[in-house]
Amino acid sequence: MQATITDKEILKDIEKFEKLLAEYLSGELDEDSFRVFRLNNGIYGQRQGGFNQMVRIKIPYGAVNADQLDMMAHIADTYSRGWGHLTTRQNVQFHFVQLQQIPDLLRDIGSVNMTTREACGDTVRNVMGCHLAGACPFEVLDISPWAEATFRYLLRHPYAQRLPRKFKINFSGCATDCGQAMFNDIGVVAVGRPREDGTTEPGFRIYIGGGLGANPHPAQALEPFTDREDFLPTVEAILRTFDHFGNRFNKLRARLKWLVDELGIDELRKRILRERQLLLASATWPGGIPEAVLAAGDAPAGMSTTGKVTKLGVPVTIRMKSEDDPFTRWEKANVYYGVNKGTVSAIAHARLGDITSYQFRELASIVRDFDVEMRVTNRQNIAIRNLNKDQLPELFGRLDAMDMARPSAELAGDVVSCPGADTCNLALTQSRGLAEDIGKALENAGLADVGGVRINISGCTNSCGQHHVADIGFHGVERRVNGRSAPGYQLLLGGHLGDTEVEFAQKALRLPAKAAGEATVRLVARFAEERELGETFASFVTRAGGGKKLAEDLKDLDVWPTPEENPDYYVDFGETGPYVAEVGVGECAAS
Repeated sequence: MQATITDKEILKDIEKFEKLLAEYLSGELDEDSFRVFRLNNGIYGQRQGGFNQMVRIKIPYGAVNADQLDMMAHIADTYSRGWGHLTTRQNVQFHFVQLQQIPDLLRDIGSVNMTTREACGDTVRNVMGCHLAGACPFEVLDISPWAEATFRYLLRHPYAQRLPRKFKINFSGCATDCGQAMFNDIGVVAVGRPREDGTTEPGFRIYIGGGLGANPHPAQALEPFTDREDFLPTVEAILRTFDHFGNRFNKLRARLKWLVDELGIDELRKRILRERQLLLASATWPGGIPEAVLAAGDAPAGMSTTGKVTKLGVPVTIRMKSEDDPFTRWEKANVYYGVNKGTVSAIAHARLGDITSYQFRELASIVRDFDVEMRVTNRQNIAIRNLNKDQLPELFGRLDAMDMARPSAELAGDVVSCPGADTCNLALTQSRGLAEDIGKALENAGLADVGGVRINISGCTNSCGQHHVADIGFHGVERRVNGRSAPGYQLLLGGHLGDTEVEFAQKALRLPAKAAGEATVRLVARFAEERELGETFASFVTRAGGGKKLAEDLKDLDVWPTPEENPDYYVDFGETGPYVAEVGVGECAAS
């Protein structure tokens, strides 16, 4: 499968990895030094120990082509378990890869211009972007080439390598914020400002210091408007300021959000803008419009004058009818119209974010046969772009045959989960198992098609499943009941992201893991019955008196039978023996 690697820098990365791996295996290189090097190259150890590794491949702003999809099928079959996992940060992960096989895997993905470099560790992570950028009728700019330029500029950049802590950058093309800018170290939203001649100048509003984890922080605006020529210098100035003043002695308080707390947002702004002002003297000054933007252009898609226009990312009520055929149900839920050239975008559903090698290959065939683009979404699905309406019936048939045509995009049944205790050292619970259980419970209750409800699950407090920004969020906890450990979850309600605002979900109630599905069904059912026209779930929670008030009707679910009465309550999803909270040394994003 290997082909010639044309990127010399990728080849150098692989050769260095191979050399240091050999030194580590022979005992010449110590564990700590190799671990930091391994993480900076996107390779995590798993909770299973030994040489089991998770490999994270960066997919900048989610854009993936047919050759890369074929390669991921090869990776899944050759090195992993026959499938890969899409993450909420538009990466693709493969688990149970043996450490000794990593150099071969890196050569394979390098042959299609992919890399794991800086996908993990204290680096600038994968640069994210709205998966429908360039197709959204409401965007101010197509942020795709800007995300590409940022990725290219920061990959292997000296200030992107050994930061105080990991660093995340997200792009959105408009205030709807489908790219999730508002809880990242740097969140970029395309905005316009009026010129004297009455026209509008497109540019950016850059937000800083956001983050999730156990202590979520909203990002705050650096300045009202950053022009396009100053964009990359501003990004570098933020990185340099973080590198200079970030906490290198306490990893638990090392993110940029903690620097906001320590210095105050006004002082941090002052230091960043001063750094940008003097950056012109640096050899790395990246001013001007980046080449990637000049080559591709960044003109917005524009509003359609005909056809249905959907404001992407905004919760909607989808009216499914009992007589709707499968194609109609899929089109209502998963298809977006509204681009000025008449193109159409559709979502292919990946159950729990997993894609098999067969599905990877079929997706590659769709790219070639339909002449379309694909992007990984931040809800662990695949966006298929540049379609036309006449192609939709055939596309649906192809997706249906590969089990990716579930009508669930942005609906209650589209549950997001981190990998959880399946592979992660820090996870307390099998979050993937709960996600599957909730999905089935909603299907059985006829509620999977309810719109405007996002459900996210994390196996611990660190929010890799982004439970803090979900309408209904869960994170795993250990419960001590009847003298035994048992799997439980903290329920959070009312998270909201959009209109350049973020509201973090509030704790509502702790539940047994095996009762979380019933709790979700009750919440979604009540929302579907009581919501007012156009009401969001967050507004519904507020109208109901808040998360804790809304959860009062669920308290009967926080009841624990004895192990003799119901032993299932003391066994986690997908496990066969009694629950044990096994937390190891973290290598993931939370550590």
